[in-house]
Amino acid sequence: MTSTSRRALLGASLAVPALHVARAQAAWPTRQVTLVNPWPPGGSSDTMARLFAQRFSETLGHPFVVENRAGASGTIGHGHVAQQRPDGATLIFGTNSTYAIAPHLLTQLPYDNRTAFTGVTLVARTAQAVCVHPSVPVATIQEFLAYVRARPGQVNFSSAGIGATSHLATELLMAAAGLDMVHVPYRGGAPSAQAVLSGETKMSFIDAITALPHRQAGTLKMLAVSTATRSPLAPDVPTLQDAGVAGFESSTDMAILGPAGLPAPVTEAIAAAVRAAVADPAFRQRVIAQGADPVGGTPAEFATYWTRESEKWGNLIRTRNIRMPS
Repeated sequence: MTSTSRRALLGASLAVPALHVARAQAAWPTRQVTLVNPWPPGGSSDTMARLFAQRFSETLGHPFVVENRAGASGTIGHGHVAQQRPDGATLIFGTNSTYAIAPHLLTQLPYDNRTAFTGVTLVARTAQAVCVHPSVPVATIQEFLAYVRARPGQVNFSSAGIGATSHLATELLMAAAGLDMVHVPYRGGAPSAQAVLSGETKMSFIDAITALPHRQAGTLKMLAVSTATRSPLAPDVPTLQDAGVAGFESSTDMAILGPAGLPAPVTEAIAAAVRAAVADPAFRQRVIAQGADPVGGTPAEFATYWTRESEKWGNLIRTRNIRMPS
């Protein structure tokens, strides 16, 4: 055999496993996939993760299971996924409070937030609502803003904890609208909402789907939503931008990420599965019924969004001097 023939044979032998790898990547998933939810069971992100896991199990031919790994503002779950093989078998169903906010508040993360993960796509976005106790003598968001401005340092607000989206949305509102309110952090969204319902606090950003039944019952006032567009669940409720708070936009943004080094064919296959899901009218309505706006997108679009979202909250945290308790 000539040296040229040997080189050709060697090249062909190397190309065969490479071809198999490419085919395997393009055929994702090839086995069970675990979606890690870095928050406790029962929350909005957990509900949404299970909704998408069920959809993927039905349409992609392999089981998808949700595994809750909660703690440390979501960073325990993220740290676990960062250590997994980049084969598409373990993904994280994260929220912007961890992939865009926590790195600016927690200095001892066990991973580098950008290099430890492959961003895939946004999945859904949940609007929050400016909610106040019925005793607050206002009927509109404009009246509430005027009410707070006339009482600097006298109106308190609750949140799900320091660094939670409900906390930072209020900090963003205070910075944009020139308000001075007192923060009362709670351990989770449920006790924070209960604080407003009981009158312990006067105001909080609460997930729109959580706030709606209380609005209908008259146990709280829902004055505005945090997103750039009105919520389909409450189209009569204005946005903060409608109320004149220029550029205000805040939401709980759910996304899928994988370990660093996730191959491009796998990354695109995951993003394509999300796009197909949110394009299905029946499934789309199921997402909306849970209080979220379906999103979808490409990995490139997510990379741009991720940078912008991280910079937005990082700048706010620095300018407002927000710190975790020592």
